[in-house]
Amino acid sequence: MKLFVGLGNPGTKYAGNRHNIGFMALDRIAEDHGFSPWRTKFQAQVSEGKFGSEKVILLKPETFMNLSGKSVGEAMRFYKLDSTDITVFHDELDLAPGKCRAKAGGGHAGHNGLRSIHQHIGPHYDRIRMGIGHPGNKNAVSGYVLRDFAKADQDWLDDVLRGISDGASHLAAGDSGKFMNAVALRVNPPRSSTTQPKPKPEGTRPTSQKATKPQKATPKPATPNAEPAPKEAAAEDTRSAMQKLMDKFK
Repeated sequence: MKLFVGLGNPGTKYAGNRHNIGFMALDRIAEDHGFSPWRTKFQAQVSEGKFGSEKVILLKPETFMNLSGKSVGEAMRFYKLDSTDITVFHDELDLAPGKCRAKAGGGHAGHNGLRSIHQHIGPHYDRIRMGIGHPGNKNAVSGYVLRDFAKADQDWLDDVLRGISDGASHLAAGDSGKFMNAVALRVNPPRSSTTQPKPKPEGTRPTSQKATKPQKATPKPATPNAEPAPKEAAAEDTRSAMQKLMDKFK
């Protein structure tokens, strides 16, 4: 059994916030793969489903971000899971929007939701870090993460969420490499190899070739069977027979 945890804040007021991208990822998985309706349990919203023979519990804590660990710890103990059976989906300021990374263990990097989970189950759980970018000023972080995604973000956001849903079965099987490939295919689909170069206009010369001087036409050889041109007719001989004879013995 695996426990997928999405981080966010409960209520419609926060539903579209950048901080709630973890909730959004679990909603996408539940909808695409026919998981059970959401119900309240472990101070959270819970949905259940399967990928092959692997049972997966989706959990969205309703304790607010700073107390997420209470809900996660309660669910882990109820299902008798190890912390390594848990994958947490969360927003990541240090990744550009549209980027996604899988990580095993590590620190909480100041993320309040992760900090709370560390306190309740320790650091040895997996994470899916979902980039939302950084506002550029540390003092602006709180207001930035608690604002909704802009309309310009919707295309890449949809690609990332669908990619995560596509790869969820690999994640449940413990194959983070195949999971990341599934995300990449959505975010950066391969280009078509059937695209043909545009035809060049008639009469143009390839730019890589130098212009050459026009060559003189080579005369065609005479046809072998052609008869020679007739010679000019000889001048008429006006000598007498006697004169011709005398000229012969000169």
